[in-house]
Amino acid sequence: LEIGYGMGGTTAAIAAAMPDSNFLGVEVHTPGVGSLLKLIGEQELRNLRLIQHDAVEVVNHMIAPRSLAGVHVFFPDPWHKARHNKRRLIQPAFVALLASRLAPGGYLHCATDWEDYATQMLDVLGADPSLENTAAGYAPRPSYRPVTKFENRGLKLGHGVWDLVFRLRADA
Repeated sequence: LEIGYGMGGTTAAIAAAMPDSNFLGVEVHTPGVGSLLKLIGEQELRNLRLIQHDAVEVVNHMIAPRSLAGVHVFFPDPWHKARHNKRRLIQPAFVALLASRLAPGGYLHCATDWEDYATQMLDVLGADPSLENTAAGYAPRPSYRPVTKFENRGLKLGHGVWDLVFRLRADA
């Protein structure tokens, strides 16, 4: 499951690299959905489906418990103004919901280029009792996650990028 795939280039690349795995992308913005639909057609991707809807509602009502091998949340809106932080996607209740949908051994991979959001993500993910960090803090970028257009731009400007990869605990 990929939540908030933007224009879809990363999602298409991951699906193309793993043709034997199935992927579901959830996005609310129409231009991104259209862009990824175009990529699916051009690349003849048969393992990628899309839903244009609110991710919280999709996960809550359309995804069965313990059914997901993995969840990707790459570069969600950072809502960088302090008064808007409550709008951030990675919050305790949503993380608990995502964890409940992970199959045994399933993972939750988040990435951000906003340091304070990375800190919040690490705190929220680390506080969920059903998840365990696969790294001692932030994880190196896994090889399956391509560098995005915006990430590349930020790296050239000297911005950092933080990946967090947590797995469902065996006893969860």
